[in-house]
Amino acid sequence: MDRQSNQTNFNRRRPLSYLWWMGGLLVIVLATLYATGTEEQEHTAEAVNDADSLAFMTANGVSTLISDSGVIRYKLVAEEWQIHNSLDGRPATWKFFHGFFMERFDEKMHADLFVQADTAFLHEQKTWEMRGRVIIKNLEGTLFLTQELFWDMSEHKMWNHVPMDIYMPERELHGTEFRSNEQMTDYFVMNSAGAFPAEDTENAPEEEQDGEDKEENTESESVKDNPRPAPKPHVQPKNVNHTFK
Repeated sequence: MDRQSNQTNFNRRRPLSYLWWMGGLLVIVLATLYATGTEEQEHTAEAVNDADSLAFMTANGVSTLISDSGVIRYKLVAEEWQIHNSLDGRPATWKFFHGFFMERFDEKMHADLFVQADTAFLHEQKTWEMRGRVIIKNLEGTLFLTQELFWDMSEHKMWNHVPMDIYMPERELHGTEFRSNEQMTDYFVMNSAGAFPAEDTENAPEEEQDGEDKEENTESESVKDNPRPAPKPHVQPKNVNHTFK
């Protein structure tokens, strides 16, 4: 009889302790949620720029004609063509990451310029930036090889800041700091050196010719005093700046 009464009292106390335990746990959970809710945390990310944006349009295997003021002026060939819209309302940027080739036409639809590059960008629809193996050929057949070239179509000029190799039908020219019109016919090269035909030496600057004349006069006087076999002519190459038109 006593055992049954003890068991009954234990069963009565057990729900009360269980309720106290659950109530305490509930209070702790509510306090934690309240504390978390009162501490507002601001989550920010880095600013998004044009380089982070996805391409608005991507085209593969492109071969198209591009007009300027209603007249077809360019033929463009590329493996991939991406167009990226600017975030501040500026004109879109064209990007060619897998090769680029372009022909430019005159008013009679004759190709007067050929441009090829590994990578190319057209900024704000007016300035080309070409990098990698850049090859240009003008209407005269002159070949230009470089690793960088900028072309401002609004100012009608081209330039770079890296070595430029120029191959003409009868001569070669190598230099840096290249400047040219967009026809690549009137250009300037600094720190230039190259190979020229012998007749081009007749057009050397007057100062250089005067120096050669003085050397010849000195040699002739010494030969009169001490006869000896005439020395062979020797031309020492010089690094000069060249301008071609």
